[in-house]
Amino acid sequence: MRTYYPCSQPHYEFSDKYDPEHSKKYFEKLGSGFWPRLSTWREIGIARKAIALAGNPGTILDLPCGTGRFWEMLAEQPDRRIFAADNSRDMINTGMELRPPAATARIEKTFQCSAFATGLPDGFVECVFSIRLMHHIEKSQDRILMLKEFKRISSGTVVMSVWVDGNHAAWRRAKLERRRALDNYQGPRNRFVIKREDIEREIAAAGLEIVGHIDFLKFFDKKRVYVLRRRMC
Repeated sequence: MRTYYPCSQPHYEFSDKYDPEHSKKYFEKLGSGFWPRLSTWREIGIARKAIALAGNPGTILDLPCGTGRFWEMLAEQPDRRIFAADNSRDMINTGMELRPPAATARIEKTFQCSAFATGLPDGFVECVFSIRLMHHIEKSQDRILMLKEFKRISSGTVVMSVWVDGNHAAWRRAKLERRRALDNYQGPRNRFVIKREDIEREIAAAGLEIVGHIDFLKFFDKKRVYVLRRRMC
């Protein structure tokens, strides 16, 4: 399937770094060490609950799929059809090469595409599953554009993670950003805490409504997963 990229499609520099070497390092980083493994275990558990809240959809698009760390969980439902997409073909290839064959065999098709413009048909899957992407998107209009694309290609629900304020980790992140500003920090800024009222306003602006949400660790951690559905008129 040919992917369509409109001229106005936003571009974020962080997405350019996932070459074969970086993709393999990403795979190894999330699977080694106590804290990365604990975080992954917790995120998979939250994602499983979110999928259940979304009604255990029969078709899912994992976008961005990265190196496929959620594939085994998504494959727990034996008759589910699973599609995987990422902006980086190298990330997809790394996952297909290194994940267990029982999981990769369940991936019906992969797509290299932008989450802003996938090129996939309207209502392609019942559920778009998007973890660890939205917190990289700085501009409100870009987040709305992405959410509109998720709505377009989903016939039912969207499962989406984001970093939100109102917790200890977000307070620490804000403190870090203030210190960087004072030090005239010139490094990349590619992760953002979003005010809860802002992301929920953007969800509504994209024509979606909130079914529910699950926090990684309430009042302490900034990671939250929203379950969304097409807004009923």
